[in-house]
Amino acid sequence: MKPAKKIIAFTALLLLGLAPVLTAQILRLTLKQMVEQTDGAVHGTITASHVTHLAETKDGPDMFFTTLTIEGKDLIGGQACKVEVSFPGGFVDEHTGVWNSEAPNADDQRIGSQIVAFWKVCDDLGGGFSGNALYTSHGGLFRTFQDKRGRNVVLGRGKGYAVELNQQLPGLRKNIQALDKAKQERKARNKNRNF
Repeated sequence: MKPAKKIIAFTALLLLGLAPVLTAQILRLTLKQMVEQTDGAVHGTITASHVTHLAETKDGPDMFFTTLTIEGKDLIGGQACKVEVSFPGGFVDEHTGVWNSEAPNADDQRIGSQIVAFWKVCDDLGGGFSGNALYTSHGGLFRTFQDKRGRNVVLGRGKGYAVELNQQLPGLRKNIQALDKAKQERKARNKNRNF
């Protein structure tokens, strides 16, 4: 076999072997699935942001995590709350940090942005860093705005996201509360069965 044909054959085999990796997709979640898999949801304003740099960890050197502070209202219980949510990536200064393609874009995580965020308590986001993980990173954050009538509207992100279409916040809150109630009732039934 000529060298050029060997290279083409090898490349074809390599691509065939990588096909499962190359066709990987971002996790797609309905609102029901998002509520099932998370520990909370909040609507509020991003009031602070900081990046934690872990120089040496069990998972390797130089890990970075961005933490957003959100002040607003718990979408399940309805009470005022202040929540910190974290995701991998971020920069402590313009030269020190790491970019993460799954992180919310700069406008979504800007201080002053009005958002809805879903999170899950996580003992180890990597390198021993723990906290409330912004669920599916950018997929767990949705921007909001006030329309001409002063109503809060949550911006849908399209097919495959928990909030697919634009919708008014009270309707989304009602759906989240109903889904969480069903989740809690199911957990209680399962707990009673195990006794």
